[in-house]
Amino acid sequence: MESNKKQGMGSIVGEVGVTFRVWAPNADQVFVMGEFSDWREEQFPLDFEGEGYWARHVEEAKSGNEYKFLIINGDQRLYKNDPYALKLNHSNGNSIIYDPFHDWQDHEFRIAPFNELVIYEMHIGTFNREGLHEGEVGTFYSAVDKLDYLQELGINAIELMPVMEFSGDNSWGYNPCYPFAVETAYGGPDGLKHFIYEAHIRGIAVIMDVVYNHFGPSDLDIWQFDGWSENGYGGIYFYNDERARTPWGDNRPDFGRKEVRNYIRDNALMWLNAYQCDGLRLDATAIIRFIGWEIPYDKTVLEEGYFFLQELNEEIREKFPYKILIAEDLKADAIVTAPISKNGLGFHTQWGLGFADYVKRVLLEVNDRHRNLQLIVESLFFSFNNDVFQRVIFTESHDEVANGSSRLPEEIDPGNADGEYAKKKSTLGAITLFTSAGIPMIFQGQEFMTHGFFSDSEELNWEMQRENQGIFQMYRDLIWMRSGKNKDLVGLTGNQVQTLHFHQDNLVLAFSRTHLDFQDRPVIVILNFSSNEYFGYQVGIPFEAELDVKFNSGWKGYDEDFSDTTLLGVQIEGAFEGQDHSIKVDLPSFGGVILVRK
Repeated sequence: MESNKKQGMGSIVGEVGVTFRVWAPNADQVFVMGEFSDWREEQFPLDFEGEGYWARHVEEAKSGNEYKFLIINGDQRLYKNDPYALKLNHSNGNSIIYDPFHDWQDHEFRIAPFNELVIYEMHIGTFNREGLHEGEVGTFYSAVDKLDYLQELGINAIELMPVMEFSGDNSWGYNPCYPFAVETAYGGPDGLKHFIYEAHIRGIAVIMDVVYNHFGPSDLDIWQFDGWSENGYGGIYFYNDERARTPWGDNRPDFGRKEVRNYIRDNALMWLNAYQCDGLRLDATAIIRFIGWEIPYDKTVLEEGYFFLQELNEEIREKFPYKILIAEDLKADAIVTAPISKNGLGFHTQWGLGFADYVKRVLLEVNDRHRNLQLIVESLFFSFNNDVFQRVIFTESHDEVANGSSRLPEEIDPGNADGEYAKKKSTLGAITLFTSAGIPMIFQGQEFMTHGFFSDSEELNWEMQRENQGIFQMYRDLIWMRSGKNKDLVGLTGNQVQTLHFHQDNLVLAFSRTHLDFQDRPVIVILNFSSNEYFGYQVGIPFEAELDVKFNSGWKGYDEDFSDTTLLGVQIEGAFEGQDHSIKVDLPSFGGVILVRK
């Protein structure tokens, strides 16, 4: 995919002055105005370069100056912000000249191997408001204050909900009006660079959530940007027929125009290159590759969007082979993570929505006799293209904890989310998450039993973290075990999964995880989805060995409400359930244990 112009787009800062370049194919004239012209509108006309591009070098302009374009189309005089603006003073304010490479060096940081990733989904505006004035939103700077905490938790990747400039100060971020600019209320581009640098020096990768399936819908200057449109639609950046329709308005980008494809491509490369992000999570890719989206679902392929995703991923893989590409596609379609050489889309991994659905159905069932353990088995063994790490798995995400849903503890026991029942069942979900095959992700505050539902205007309650230190320790223990830091537990980073025991009546499931390169170090996980404690519970295993207990969720150190099922050792037994060897263990109710070979 070619770049728009080799000289760059938007405002390009030189040694002396600034070059402005904009795409406006239907304009009769284009001017740039700003602080450097005392806002005189027609002092600096842009020259037409052909193919719809206009450009001019302005020696009087410099970094920090505010500016806008004036576009003349017939009788229309359109005052527009730069579509490539890297900084604004507000979503309905002015563009600001900004050099993203100024005072910014290569961190030479590399994200952890994908099979060792543990992702923390973060919303900057609500993550940490401690010490801020009432009504102020969280910023990159306030989020940095909690990075040591995340490092202690064991997190090695943060996925930022979108931080592109949006309307107002409070938003989930999925309504970007200026995709190249960083949200002013969060601290702008300098704040983001500070956050990424501080994350990197702590060994934490930063993955950027980007929205390419639609733009806006509000405060959207690229709407009818140069005065042209058809059928009342959005003009040059959008489809101008029924293909424009999305769940968020008639604002789907026109993937058939090379200039629009390059606009999005330039944006993706900017996050990875200029800001040194360690990967991208593309929102709702099904809206890019399919025309329809309503139920019943229309799977008519939007070929232009499909090919665009292939081209984009191919270029990113070539230029940044160590960075991760995540799709939120939600169609359980293996083609999303299949190789481009086999006509796949070429993402490394995709959100595994089915995992959350199945695990939550089991955990939310009130009666033991109605709980279907088979759903957990299906969650364990699902993979795309025989690679378990082509799934990002979770029990909470921004979508799972809003839109009519709540945090898992709240859903388990409404009105009593901090009670024993909610604690034990929600942490059983965490044990299942961190021992299952896939890339695990948690949503901010999940590690200390945050309840209620997610809102972009309600701050995360850090007092709950101080009150739930034991739950935090459980999450920390599970995350450190899962992230490959303990070589005894390397099996949890492996592709191989084997069921050892399945008992629907007892609601007990045992399985092993093994890394192909370390076959002598399997990890055995035993999960109890029933309200019963079991003592001396027998499970068949394929080898004879003494086992160490690495984790027991029944330990009272995690919470005073837990059963304190003591498990210091494992009793070795003979053949059982078709296996040559077996063990006997004590199992806490709604809990689990993790065992390794001595």
